[in-house]
Amino acid sequence: MKKRFKLTDLDCANCAAKMEAAIKKIDGVHDATVSFMAQKMTIDADDARFDAIMQEVVSVCKKVEPDCIINL
Repeated sequence: MKKRFKLTDLDCANCAAKMEAAIKKIDGVHDATVSFMAQKMTIDADDARFDAIMQEVVSVCKKVEPDCIINL
C-alpha cells in the first residue's frame, strides 16, 4: 500500500533526510520519501501491517523532529 501524508512544521531538509533514512529501516516498509520542499511524505509498506507501521513512523519522526506533525 502506498500513501501520501502532509507534514506540518518540518523545519529543515537535513531532518527530512534523517526521517526518510529511519523510516526505510522499519520492518515492512518497502520505500519512503520525505520532501522538505513539498512538506509531504510518501510511504510504501505492507498492507496487512500498515497501521502498525505508521505508528512506528510517527514515533521515529518525533525523535528526529519533535515539532513535525504527520497529518494522518
